[in-house]
Amino acid sequence: MVEVRGLTKRFGPVVAVEDLSLAVAEGEILALLGPSGCGKTTVLRIVAGLERPDAGRVLLAGRDATEWPPEKREVGLVFQSYALFPHLTVGANVAYGLRFRRGDRKRRVRELLDLVGLAGYERRKPHQLSAGQQQRVALARALAPEPRILLLDEPLSALDAALRKELRGELRALLKRIGMTALYVTHDQEEALALADRVAVMRDGRLEQVAPPAELYQRPRTPFAASFLGRANLWPGRVVSVDGDRAIVEVAGERIPAERGEALEGDEVLLFFRPEWVEVGEGPLAAEIESADYLGDRWELRARFRGRSLVVLTQEERRPAGSLRFSIRLARAVQHD
Repeated sequence: MVEVRGLTKRFGPVVAVEDLSLAVAEGEILALLGPSGCGKTTVLRIVAGLERPDAGRVLLAGRDATEWPPEKREVGLVFQSYALFPHLTVGANVAYGLRFRRGDRKRRVRELLDLVGLAGYERRKPHQLSAGQQQRVALARALAPEPRILLLDEPLSALDAALRKELRGELRALLKRIGMTALYVTHDQEEALALADRVAVMRDGRLEQVAPPAELYQRPRTPFAASFLGRANLWPGRVVSVDGDRAIVEVAGERIPAERGEALEGDEVLLFFRPEWVEVGEGPLAAEIESADYLGDRWELRARFRGRSLVVLTQEERRPAGSLRFSIRLARAVQHD
């Protein structure tokens, strides 16, 4: 439904997007994830027709839409700021997207408000709604003209953490129920993992990796993808042997089994593993604990292993201190940038 080929966009001397190619399948939710300034919102605005690329093409449903104006693209937009008209009622806000369309507008408005869980709110004004309800109105308005593609730019970032978690589940369920193709921009790693079918990690205007959430979390291909998507331990090491898709990586004199990835024998790599992949207690390795943060159901420990930082999670009842013994249940060799 959406494809960009060789997309490049500059703002003066700044290259916001560089030679980016990406495709979104029909009915798929694809999240563009990355830090501020990585180019993800620029990509969304180019797809929407709000920005023109300096190079590359935009295809919508297989047709070249690069030169099309926004109103011809059949896309719906949901922004972080909601952009509701404060002087209009909820019903009028939703109906705004229908002003050039024929048919029973009142019926369509009722259907959409029921869809987003706001049946009976037609006569209220935006200031009479909670932030979560306002975001639902913005979503209903974007869906009103029956777009083929929905573009969402940080739609939940202005909400508190508990409400974000609640609404992201509702939003995914809604988009799947109606079979909507969606391109979703966010800087929130947890939100991207929970909501999207695939996640595209961006850095400095380029794609680092595109993959389903579980694959991206467990098998990142670059150090940036590993460290941006959740907590990660990354230790410099060298591949000393390879056997099929397994490898032995030597780190500070210790030989640690790992998934090989794309590494070859003799390669200098980073040994990657998540804090929850470390088993604390019995194990061949020892580290000195430097600090411990209580997270409610577990402790997050920062330790030092032969000059290398180590982050692990443990469910001790008391604050851990001193040293710990550990083993690494799962690790992966990741190539340097």
